Amino acid sequence: MSLIRSLALRCLICTALLVAPHHAAAEAPRILVLGDSLLAAHSISGRSVSGRLERYLGQPVRDHSVAGARMIYNLPITGAMGLSIPKQWRPGRYDWVILNGGGNDLWLGCGCEACDYKMKRLISDNGRKGSIPGLVGKIRKTGAKVIILGYLRSPGFSSPIESCKDEGDTLEARLAKLAALDRGIIFHSIEDLVPHGDLSFHAMDRIHPSLKASDAIARRLALIIKAEGNPAAGATLRRAKPAAKRH
Repeated sequence: MSLIRSLALRCLICTALLVAPHHAAAEAPRILVLGDSLLAAHSISGRSVSGRLERYLGQPVRDHSVAGARMIYNLPITGAMGLSIPKQWRPGRYDWVILNGGGNDLWLGCGCEACDYKMKRLISDNGRKGSIPGLVGKIRKTGAKVIILGYLRSPGFSSPIESCKDEGDTLEARLAKLAALDRGIIFHSIEDLVPHGDLSFHAMDRIHPSLKASDAIARRLALIIKAEGNPAAGATLRRAKPAAKRH
């Protein structure tokens, strides 16, 4: 009897090993997140933008975003670890790729002053050339749609990034031009997310998003995806702001 039980147990284990990969493939995330701390904040607690997006859409989201990541980053080892946003991208079967980046290049790279050369390397005035259009083009070749997310803006005072407003406006204007070139690209600005003087959307450093902001951004992204007819997005979104308009 013990021999029969042993054989039966082995059969069950073998069956489980054969079935598990098929189940994993069926559950593979079809949404990928790439970017910097705007998207990576609160990932340890599971309440980052991707974590909240999973809840609102009712489906898994794969998150490769890394705090401090840049669009232009030349160190090979740390770049491969995620500090290079283009290297966060690995081709796969995704329906959507959510992307942000460029803020650290402008703030840390040129101090948001005399950034014309850096801005041009990120994205040209017409939105067709630069590291951002290059990455978006690679993603689009796989058939995935791309949502490019703008940056959280200063509450109006006591923020180290207050001087970056003009650069932020220029970057977003060029990203909008990029989105206008391809119906598979959506640019969504969150410039209007933070009311003037409201500190609740920022962490204590007045740079990174608070839990409230990450949740609000996830709601907006979920609405965009739902509006595009994603059949797997089943959660009801309450009191969410309107989705982005396609440029």
